[in-house]
Amino acid sequence: MKYTRTMLSFMATAACVAAAPALAQCDWKPERPVTYVVPWGAGGGTDANSRMLASLLEQQLGQPVNVVNRTGGNGVVGHSAIATAQPDGYTIGSATVEITTMHHAGLTELNHTNVTPIALVDIVPASILVSKDSPFNSLDELLANAKENPGSLTGSGTAQGGIWHLALAGMLNAEGMDPQAIRWIPSDGAASAMQELIAGGVDVASPALSEGKALIESGELKALAYMHTERNAALPDIPTTAETLDSHWTLAAFITVSGPEGMDPEIACSYEKAALAAFDTQEWADFKASRGSDVVKMGSEELTSMMAATSDNLGETMKAIGIAK
Repeated sequence: MKYTRTMLSFMATAACVAAAPALAQCDWKPERPVTYVVPWGAGGGTDANSRMLASLLEQQLGQPVNVVNRTGGNGVVGHSAIATAQPDGYTIGSATVEITTMHHAGLTELNHTNVTPIALVDIVPASILVSKDSPFNSLDELLANAKENPGSLTGSGTAQGGIWHLALAGMLNAEGMDPQAIRWIPSDGAASAMQELIAGGVDVASPALSEGKALIESGELKALAYMHTERNAALPDIPTTAETLDSHWTLAAFITVSGPEGMDPEIACSYEKAALAAFDTQEWADFKASRGSDVVKMGSEELTSMMAATSDNLGETMKAIGIAK
């Protein structure tokens, strides 16, 4: 999965142009508080983005938007809560890239067609992080050790088969190594995985670079690589996998705001209108800058297509590394 800024810019422009006429009449407003379901733990990137967006949606919609973390089942619990809620506008949530992979892993029959995509919140390339005391100071050193001592190193970042697992295992596979050369230790999200990394419980974490930014800047973690085609503007000294690896492997996750399956189009487009307006605010721009991330804008039509393509592409990756059912 390769998402360049050029592609994002094109998709964002297309989304704004296509969405403007359709969204003009979308004026549904909730009459009571809204529940915003986050399928992952508090403190991670999905949680942070969701809480910030929820606060801005409150301003747009005039009702409280209450964030609820529904973790468990490798993301199945929270995504099921979004997909199967009453499609009346009072439950929305953060459908993440895992909605396109969980069914490939045999965890559930739930997939991206079971939610109503509203807007893209973030595109987040993965990273390779180690603790400040790690003996590894480059990705080459890490991979050389994993090749010589397969299974001796451990990695974490999400559940088994989650996107950050695919990031690490897919990279190993692309480099001609056993995808199990670094053993995966499941976690309920990036925040807990990075704390385990700091504590010495695992050797590597592979979350979004933006999720580790504060710990990298404080010196608690070292970033060996950024799984993207361009260096991160906020952390420009970290090399990309595209420039470092022979395979040029890259991988990015995404976060959306989505509704239940079968949501009324008037309600869905009202949320889309509110989300896109929130993304235009200075508060959102400042928040994204603080995390070292770019502002992205994509409406429901383009997002629906992107989710379908992601399901196909990551399904192929999962088959290649032997974790598709």
